[in-house]
Amino acid sequence: MNTEKDFSPLTPNIVRALNDKLYEKRKVAALEIEKLVREFVAQNNSTQIRHVIQILASEFALSQHPHSRKGGLIGLAACSIALGKDSGLYLKELIEPVLTCFNDSDSRLRYYACEALYNIVKVARGAVLPHFNVLFDGLSKLAADPDPNVKSGSELLDRLLKDIVTESNKFDLVAFVPLLRERIYSNNQYARQFIISWILVLESVPDINLLDYLPEILDGLFQILGDSSKEIRRTCEVVLGEFLKEIKKTPSSVKFAEMANILVIHCQVSDESKLTNDLIQLTAMTWMREFIQLAGRVVLPYSSGILTAVLPCLSYDDRKKSTKEAASACNHSLMKLVTPEDDEEEEEGQVNETPTQEGSPPKTQEEISNSLNASQDSVGFSNISFFTPTSADRTQVTLDLDGIVQVLDRHLHDSSTGMMTRIAVLKWLYHLYIKTPRKMFRHTDSLFPMLLKTLSDESDEVILKDLEVLAEIASSPAGQTDAAGSCDNNDGKSELQVPVPAQPGDPAVGSKVADSSPSTPSMNSYFYKFMINLLKRFSLERKLLENRGAFIIRQLCLLLHAENIFHSMADILLKEEDLKFASTMVQTLNTILLTSAELFQLRNQLKDLRTQESCALFCCLYRSWCHNPVATVSLCFLTQNYRHAYDLIQKFGDLEVTVDFLMEVDKLVQLIESPIFTYLRLQLLDVENNPYLIKALYGLLMLLPQSQAFQLLSHRLRCVPNPELMRTLPDSKPLESRRTTPSHVNYRELLQHFDRVQSKHLEVRHQRAGRAEHPDRKLVL
Repeated sequence: MNTEKDFSPLTPNIVRALNDKLYEKRKVAALEIEKLVREFVAQNNSTQIRHVIQILASEFALSQHPHSRKGGLIGLAACSIALGKDSGLYLKELIEPVLTCFNDSDSRLRYYACEALYNIVKVARGAVLPHFNVLFDGLSKLAADPDPNVKSGSELLDRLLKDIVTESNKFDLVAFVPLLRERIYSNNQYARQFIISWILVLESVPDINLLDYLPEILDGLFQILGDSSKEIRRTCEVVLGEFLKEIKKTPSSVKFAEMANILVIHCQVSDESKLTNDLIQLTAMTWMREFIQLAGRVVLPYSSGILTAVLPCLSYDDRKKSTKEAASACNHSLMKLVTPEDDEEEEEGQVNETPTQEGSPPKTQEEISNSLNASQDSVGFSNISFFTPTSADRTQVTLDLDGIVQVLDRHLHDSSTGMMTRIAVLKWLYHLYIKTPRKMFRHTDSLFPMLLKTLSDESDEVILKDLEVLAEIASSPAGQTDAAGSCDNNDGKSELQVPVPAQPGDPAVGSKVADSSPSTPSMNSYFYKFMINLLKRFSLERKLLENRGAFIIRQLCLLLHAENIFHSMADILLKEEDLKFASTMVQTLNTILLTSAELFQLRNQLKDLRTQESCALFCCLYRSWCHNPVATVSLCFLTQNYRHAYDLIQKFGDLEVTVDFLMEVDKLVQLIESPIFTYLRLQLLDVENNPYLIKALYGLLMLLPQSQAFQLLSHRLRCVPNPELMRTLPDSKPLESRRTTPSHVNYRELLQHFDRVQSKHLEVRHQRAGRAEHPDRKLVL
């Protein structure tokens, strides 16, 4: 430095001492400067004061010489001390050169800068608040300083500044938040510790409402929560806990909608560190649970994103039990927010989104994807989707049904989806069909194939929920109006065709009571589509029929009208071209009819054919049951048509008796000994009135080889009493002659139909046998 230069009012001795390498001499010079400035203050000579500060800043603090910079720093601190309460008038000139020295490469000089600023701030106190942002910016850099002395000095200055902010009511939060939002994304642990400590302080000051600006820093807080330092994570948990307490106290002033997407992101966050990932996810899920409960329908536009985050968590094991429980609570609370109002908004013209005409296809994948995007302020979450409402300012909250259905459908299609998640998805679909049926039926065609496929799931509970959804689709009144015209477009995924009613002149149908399909007010056109596709799935997946067929049909009989289930399946099987499948399916249905508790009422209806409806049902079942001769006989036993059963058994001599056939007869004998046929066994006591029952049973006995079933039935028939001993009325007429045979049941036509069906089966078996004998021979028609 040029010592000959004029630095007045600083004396040459002061200038020389400020440039000295010894701290003690620079300290003496600082005392002289303090005395000089006090004199100027006493004289109210602000011009000279500014001149002194300007010289110390430009010629010393910003000098190229390190000792000069040290002298300038201690001189500026001395000026502040001398100014006292008036230092606030000169703070800009005092602070700026000191902050510049924070970036010096010399750690000792950075320490002296920290010391100088401490003295300036200590004197000015609340007057430094207008300069808080530059002070905070400088301190945030020193917090990560590698030198322990500098870090220690910055901590002293940090505590002083926090005390000033805490005791003042003039803190400019609006100006500070943008800087806080920027610095909160620092990856340096010390900088994070510094940031989180300041947020904790500001949050504790009653006059500072940081909650209003929480949406701007919440994402950064969750980033800090993933820090590898246990202490930082703990402090961040405390901060988030305090915010959540305040949210619960004043929910009306909370900007829930602005923070919903942030929580969605961190509920599904993926990170290398499993420990921090679990903590972030649990915390975000806990916040989400509180948000849904406190904000209510405000979060509905974000439903698809919330479900994307929540649903996978429902399949967590006990290692993440807390997260799973929080996710379950979120799911339950969100589901309760969907009400019938969400099905009426479009009709009332209250929805901002473009209405979809009835029968038109739902939103395309691209349209829905445009409303799913990721936070640009977050690093590493670009693949996480969540919903952004069309207009954040709209007062009418609308349900994003298209987005929700897309999320649910995606989880159903994903083979890695856990069982509990699949159950939750199906519960959601059922709930939506109950609460918003009209809107949901626009998505039915796209959901239908996957719902059918889900019937092959390994879990019984999943299948039960799936059947509930399908049953609701099949019985909902909303499906009656638009289903018939909108279900033809299915891209060939499933055969959605309503069976054509048989014509009265069709010889395969016969009497007019069997012409019509079942129709009750609780069924819609989707019911038949469901039945057709269910049988088609059984035909394509025989394992499903063997392992779960009876279970599925029994549950459907509970959920829907059992008579309609059997009537419609019989109608469809009557036109089935795969005769072997038709026979197997009839055998399955017959076993269910005779053994399942769910079919108790239907069995009672068939036992006594006194009404036109019961006769119509019997005729409908009979025509399809003809695919399986033994099942047809058992149906006659159930309906007490013993003479017709006897006539059928006489025709068995013309059929091809196979091992499978004899096994079915064996099973029928076992069923006769079961509680279902108690009434039949008791009728054996009345020999005179039930001759054809005894003849039919003897016919079965003659069909059987000498087996255990033969012995069982033979023993039963030996117990039939002597008619002479049992006679009570000498002039009694046979019961079957006294029973009124319904005029609308044409038993001769039924026998002819049985012959036609069995002829088809015989022809098919001969064709198969011919192909098996001559595999290379082509069939010439």
